[in-house]
Amino acid sequence: MEAWAVDEHRLGLLPVVRRVWAPRGRRPVAPVRQAYAWLYVYGFVRPRTGQTWWCLLPTVSVEAMTLALAAFARDEGVDADHRAVLVVDQAGWHTSPKLVLPVGVHLVFLPPYSPELQPAERLWGPVDEAVANRTFADLGQLQDALADRCRALERHRPALKARCRYHWWPHERRKHKPE
Repeated sequence: MEAWAVDEHRLGLLPVVRRVWAPRGRRPVAPVRQAYAWLYVYGFVRPRTGQTWWCLLPTVSVEAMTLALAAFARDEGVDADHRAVLVVDQAGWHTSPKLVLPVGVHLVFLPPYSPELQPAERLWGPVDEAVANRTFADLGQLQDALADRCRALERHRPALKARCRYHWWPHERRKHKPE
């Protein structure tokens, strides 16, 4: 059984503004475009290893979460013999009785109002780096930038493991190899 943490993050055409360096006496300029259209990054992280799985969807809902869970289970080979426990917050689309869980996927709920306990919350700083202080003409450009960033983060397992693995995170049993 593998233990994963899952969370969603909203990013859109309204830019993420961060502090920037500027010469003394000069005011830095950050482009801003007032547009309200959003994409949601679904981030799955396995804190023990730093392994990640990403999904970009246009909304958060029971249907979108069902779709994300099905794609995650398919891509990670989760089934009746290879199970995964997903730690999630108590958002309505996680707790809904209409949520369809793939075979082998089990949800464990964090206490309410406790984002500091969610390891997947720590993914959003590195994700935001790709879009900070940038504007995008449309959601397609934003999606391309986010997809590139998520692919790049998949290759940085040690950094994500250091960022997301809390001291209290459960240890996973290692599979015994047949002799």
